[in-house]
Amino acid sequence: MNRPNSDSTKPHPGKSSLTEDPIPASISPTKPSRGEKGQIAHPAAIEHGLRLKKKFYAVGEHAWCLVGNGLSNQTFVKAPQGIIAIDTGECVEEMHAALQELRKHCKDPVVAVIYTHFHYIGGTRAIVDEAPTQPLEIYGHGGIGDNLKRFGGEIAPKSDRGIVHQFGIMLPDEGQDALLHCGLGPFYRNQEHAPFTPGYVPAQQHITQASSFSIGGLQVDITPAPSDATDSLTIWFPELSLCVNNLVWPSLFNIYAIRGEEYRDPRILLQGLDHIYSLKPDALIGTHGPPLSGTRLGENIALYRDAIQFIWDQTVRGANQGSSLSELTEQVQLPKLFDDNYLTSQLYGLVEHHVRQIYGGLFGWFDEDESTLFPLPRRSRHTKLIAGFGGANTVRQAVRDALKAADYRWALELVSWLVHSEDCTPADQRLLASVLRAIAQHTTSANIRNWALTRALEREGEIDLSRHRVHRFRKRAVLNASPIQFVPVLRVLLDPQKALGIDTTIAWHFATGERIGLHIRHCVAVVTNGEEADLILGMSHETWADILTNSTTLDHATSAGLVSVQGDQQQLSLALSSFDHPALQSST
Repeated sequence: MNRPNSDSTKPHPGKSSLTEDPIPASISPTKPSRGEKGQIAHPAAIEHGLRLKKKFYAVGEHAWCLVGNGLSNQTFVKAPQGIIAIDTGECVEEMHAALQELRKHCKDPVVAVIYTHFHYIGGTRAIVDEAPTQPLEIYGHGGIGDNLKRFGGEIAPKSDRGIVHQFGIMLPDEGQDALLHCGLGPFYRNQEHAPFTPGYVPAQQHITQASSFSIGGLQVDITPAPSDATDSLTIWFPELSLCVNNLVWPSLFNIYAIRGEEYRDPRILLQGLDHIYSLKPDALIGTHGPPLSGTRLGENIALYRDAIQFIWDQTVRGANQGSSLSELTEQVQLPKLFDDNYLTSQLYGLVEHHVRQIYGGLFGWFDEDESTLFPLPRRSRHTKLIAGFGGANTVRQAVRDALKAADYRWALELVSWLVHSEDCTPADQRLLASVLRAIAQHTTSANIRNWALTRALEREGEIDLSRHRVHRFRKRAVLNASPIQFVPVLRVLLDPQKALGIDTTIAWHFATGERIGLHIRHCVAVVTNGEEADLILGMSHETWADILTNSTTLDHATSAGLVSVQGDQQQLSLALSSFDHPALQSST
């Protein structure tokens, strides 16, 4: 068993022994090192992986935290009447493994579960399976359900593709491009936990405001604290002076996630961090990374929140002074005092990207740079730039020269002209991959390493992400939701060229008695209640799931008697064929 180290946030050892440059460099001149599986990466990034390895920590005499079992931690707090489990991971297998670790040290039954936010709630069924007759109280934010729906619907392809890139899901197991870690945990999903059985159990207690409870005979104060999720909670055990939270991570907080996320307002983050600071905890457990304790804990919390305020304040200051985004990303750099603590180091995301997110969240895309007011279409612009530079061969040589000089930003810009021009060649794609790989090997950021290597391998044809650029419905997700939930998703699959001239209403009547409709008009699909529709489709929930997941087509299901149609069949085929979904395309 490992106890949290009170000096766990001491100056980064790499500061003097492994690196010649401060950690904030987005792309560092530091010579890369090799990880245990042959990965080539910045030495600080390699060292950070050691903090994320699997360890079962004792936190005082009444709490434990398992780090490295998955992307997130599982935490256990001993109350008079039993164990309070906080977060249950991605799946039943992950939580089962956590319970096995717990049982080496404590045999008390789990009497309650608290979800810090909706990301790590998939393993609760393992607790139920361990003691089926044991009553189990479950607490979570009232917004968990809406967040679960949001990430499985209209934006699913972009979200899924972003996760693949940011967390290196398709990177090889060994070699220079192998996954090093995910910045917050050793991997997105622990392959030891396959087949990743879903085991989410909804909360009975929905929290939307600061509340106090007696859970298992222990006082627990729970406060909403939006973080990387709007439904995040901070959990305070006053009798233990223990705080469990989703705000203090084992690296600088990701104001911007490169996978693509809704705006995370630093002003709200600071409120949550100020609340934690005001509690003056003796121990702090996060959803990620090792637990923290010791005499410097308050100082470390203050440093963490001040890093976020610095980025916010200086971005706003520069914007007010008229700096463009390009100028701001150069101007706003954390002072060196933040480099000496891994909590405020850029080991996950990067400050320059956080600056862009803050600016966009406040002011939108236009940064008063004249060149961005009416930019040329990308392909046209790059073709012109190549011609003005002296031709494609001249640009190619300039890319090689920039790579040799370790001028990776310039190399990346130059090679992007080639791959997005009219005369891109396979060799240009490979050249881009070389630039991306060099960036991956010289950044401290896990997000950037994973993203750059994934894109490099795709450019080289080593991995195929095409399936992540189309809408893929998962049958389990469709069947676990109301049958009407996924009909509105079709709005974002409408091809406006195919919908030109169509003015038709379609209703879906499900065997469950639920009904919903779409009105295709003006090249959009407007959601309706399905009343008085021109065309009516009747089917079961199961059949609709099969159609959405391409297990069958609408034509085949109709011929098999699984779908009833009221209205003009030709009109229906024309209308549904305007959606980018193969199962809705008519075969006639």
